[in-house]
Amino acid sequence: MNNLNTRVVITGMGILSPLGLDTATTWEGLIAGKSGIDYITLFDPESMETKFAGEVKGFEPTDYIDRKDARRMDRFAQLAVAASREAVAQSRLEIDHRNHDDIGVIIGSGIGGLTTLFEQTKVLLERGPDRVSPFLAPMMIADIAAAQISIILGIKGPNFCTTSACSSGSDAIGAAYEIIKHGDAPIMLAGGTESIINPLGITAFNALKALSTRNDAPKLASRPFDAERDGFVISEGGCVLIFENLEHAQKRDANILAEITAYGATADSYHVTQPLKNGEGAAKAMQIVLNKAGITPTEVDYINAHGTSTQLNDTTETRAIKTVFGDYAYQVPISSTKSMLGHLIGCAGAAEALICIMAIRNGIIPPTINLTHPDPECDLDYVPNVARQAKVTNTLSNSFGFGGHNSVLIFREYSEA
Repeated sequence: MNNLNTRVVITGMGILSPLGLDTATTWEGLIAGKSGIDYITLFDPESMETKFAGEVKGFEPTDYIDRKDARRMDRFAQLAVAASREAVAQSRLEIDHRNHDDIGVIIGSGIGGLTTLFEQTKVLLERGPDRVSPFLAPMMIADIAAAQISIILGIKGPNFCTTSACSSGSDAIGAAYEIIKHGDAPIMLAGGTESIINPLGITAFNALKALSTRNDAPKLASRPFDAERDGFVISEGGCVLIFENLEHAQKRDANILAEITAYGATADSYHVTQPLKNGEGAAKAMQIVLNKAGITPTEVDYINAHGTSTQLNDTTETRAIKTVFGDYAYQVPISSTKSMLGHLIGCAGAAEALICIMAIRNGIIPPTINLTHPDPECDLDYVPNVARQAKVTNTLSNSFGFGGHNSVLIFREYSEA
């Protein structure tokens, strides 16, 4: 039934990140101002211009997935399945023949199984086409993470992938939110996943001059809004959240973590990698969600910035926030958790949505670390270096991606009224 007044709540969350293999460990690292960035171990980076990244350390796929199935999955899909298991467990959601048609899965990925593609291309060139894995195609396609979650958990509702570069995870959440509001499913698993720490992934972004090359100090490399920033840090991770219409969540006595109240998206229509310098597209997306949520800028208690640590993004995002928030832009706390996690690419928006919800629930705003030389053009309150206690009711999360994608989400503290 189409009922746009339907409220949508979050009842479970799971994440594997450079700071930990679950939500609690990741959150502890964030509020402690800990960096998850270090030298690459997934391959020998000696020939790379950038030799560090944000790896998910200690991840054993067989802790979450049957060994045979795990061997036939790229790491990006394995991370998504693992995150979904934590989310389902926290939600106490039982999935069986009685409800499997009512649950859907949308997982964003900006790139998909790049490691599998890279490895199998080497096999093709070195050993010939007869030696290429028959699982290459199903391991590399970006939608396979959503499909694998569906297969492993027995979920038969709407199932697809969003691919919108660094906005992919946010757009997956936005799509799931809209599906529930339109009455097409009462429960959706949504989030993002990415794992491109391989020679091709690092080289691709080095060639764009997009990555930090601070090889002498990896943990200081991601420094959003800092005058000495020199690019972003590639990271990997998987994050899945469980969304339900409020009536369904109440009926099964679920523990409601927060509510999502708005999703908005725009396009810059400008350049394949550069944002509009005046931040027009980003500002429009922020204004859209404020209007949809029915709140004013002064009711936003925290902004999780896209904050990539690149010259163009950080100044552009700052301008966009000033455009929308006016004088209040100088009062609202803003932080970039990419300073600690690095850039999770297609997983970034989902991870940052989880962080917004944790800020609401814990009354703590995570910091922007490595902000030691403020950029005069980035002159807002970025919660520098130390977490801050605060009452957080409404949060706004920004995600912007190559191609000019701008996607914004608003979460708020749940109340029955």
